[in-house]
Amino acid sequence: MLTWISFTLKDLDTISKNFWSAALQATLKSPFALKLSAFVDLSPKDTAILVRFEKHKLRFGAGYEMGNHGDTNKAYILTAGWVISYKMMRDGSRQIIDIQVPGDFLGLRSVLLRTSEYHFTPIVEIQAVELLKSDLISIFEKAPRLGTAILWAMSRDESMVVEHLVGLGRRKGEARIAHFLLEIGAKLLLVGMGDLSGYKCPLTQYHIADALEMSPVHVNRVLTKLRNSGLVTFRNGRVKFDNFNELVKMAEFDVSYLDHRGPLLK
Repeated sequence: MLTWISFTLKDLDTISKNFWSAALQATLKSPFALKLSAFVDLSPKDTAILVRFEKHKLRFGAGYEMGNHGDTNKAYILTAGWVISYKMMRDGSRQIIDIQVPGDFLGLRSVLLRTSEYHFTPIVEIQAVELLKSDLISIFEKAPRLGTAILWAMSRDESMVVEHLVGLGRRKGEARIAHFLLEIGAKLLLVGMGDLSGYKCPLTQYHIADALEMSPVHVNRVLTKLRNSGLVTFRNGRVKFDNFNELVKMAEFDVSYLDHRGPLLK
């Protein structure tokens, strides 16, 4: 009996170690870990924290209102799928503020600042990890390197939003759409979901129109022109860079977004 119990406990210990190892490897390959690793060489302690977070994934269907104006109780880490952040105007029109892809935060600023100025909702079925305010405080107190990586990720995302806003005010139709598609490509490249040839993209021309203050008809016309010019093709849920270098030049895109040659903090 004692031998059987001893064998069982040993077997359970092996199973536990194997499970932890599998969870660790899965976490290291997750979009969020890949994104943070571009800035900080994550320690075993940092990775262990991420493993605990990513064990509790939630699913949300397309169109589900995950965050509403004024909701500041929780944020999320997007692990699979695409989300739009937007604000509704009094006349019923919608302005898309940002596009979130795996590895991005959802509603983090609203938790930290205790105010929310926009909605966010999935455009496809997604998976996300819920992040409470207490979780964030714990990270900054107990894992400052991980906290530094999170601040860097937020700063990088913010800089891309600034570039997006510049595009709305200063870039003409072709350059505006080209820059937008390159922005998303840069985000996906960072988390291993795209490369210089292109990426899968569930956005519709209506999403692009709401994000870039253009009509769907105008978006269609510009995309056709870009395709006929041999620069980029957006068709059947995929963005294909037909001539990446020329597209970058035409859009005046800052290629430093694509510079991920290893963590800056080791």
